[in-house]
Amino acid sequence: MNSTRYARHIALPEIGETGQASIAAAKILIVGLGGLGCPAAQYLAASGVGSLVLNDFDRVDESNLPRQILYRPADVGELKVDVARAHLQALNPAVSIRSVADRLESAALEAEISQASLVLDGSDNFATRLAVNRGAVRSGTPLVFGAAIRFEGQVGVFLNQGQGPCYRCLYDDEDEWLGNCQGNGVLAPVPGVVGTIMAVEALKILLGLGSVLCNRLLLWDAKSGDWQELKLKVVPDCPVCQAAA
Repeated sequence: MNSTRYARHIALPEIGETGQASIAAAKILIVGLGGLGCPAAQYLAASGVGSLVLNDFDRVDESNLPRQILYRPADVGELKVDVARAHLQALNPAVSIRSVADRLESAALEAEISQASLVLDGSDNFATRLAVNRGAVRSGTPLVFGAAIRFEGQVGVFLNQGQGPCYRCLYDDEDEWLGNCQGNGVLAPVPGVVGTIMAVEALKILLGLGSVLCNRLLLWDAKSGDWQELKLKVVPDCPVCQAAA
């Protein structure tokens, strides 16, 4: 471990050398390398997370550039995971990074989730969020969820330890707050704020801090500057976490 590089982490009583070693020993699966996944991946790599698995099957589009800050104009047309891997590796050569350019589904998705210390979901559609949640619940893998659209963002943490709610408790199949983000407008910095908070929550989980956003949903309205927090409860007939209990 490079004590000089992580000196400001190590100086924190909540982290120290032991905590930084825990970060270095972790493996995080990041699903979606868009507006949320880009800043989250950068901070996690820079913070010294030992292993990152990047999953996205999309290619860089010019319309991505205002908010997906890992990419440059020269990257347009390239696979996001390949570009992200190169930039993140340059940011911190000590981090092991593997890219998965396929659409992870069913057994393949669950296998990746089960091998991770936690999964960070920055996907832009409801079907993927539900699939990631199912895999995380089945394997008991902590899930950090984020979403952003227009001027609004939200972040939540589901530890999936058989006690609290899961993402499916928050939204059923026909009642989603965001719908799909694809094709909708969003102020460029909004996903950056949300993705950064997701990285903070992921690091707090790795460090064993008890103040993660578990059983809570953080809501942010960038236009008004208001923050709200919703308490989340288990839905007794949830077909995912209650079926797995």
